[in-house]
Amino acid sequence: MADVPDVEMVETEDEYIHVRFRDSDRYDEIRTPDWAENPAESVSEGSEVRTGRLEGEDDWEVTSVLIQKIVGKEKAEEQAREIVEKIES
Repeated sequence: MADVPDVEMVETEDEYIHVRFRDSDRYDEIRTPDWAENPAESVSEGSEVRTGRLEGEDDWEVTSVLIQKIVGKEKAEEQAREIVEKIES
């Protein structure tokens, strides 16, 4: 099983529930990569994954997952963990 980071914050923004795993302020660059669409959509339709890259590093880490608000906060957190596990395993 992948070492999924702890959830730092869950907040509702517009039509998404934003499940944050890592502080986005620590990254030099943030992206919503196309390659993350398949693992995200396989768990929760309409979800998005944001990744960040530390300055001077080549690797990207999942910073947060956005789940559609209709899912509900508790289920969104569960689905976000599953998405991160798929990506980081």
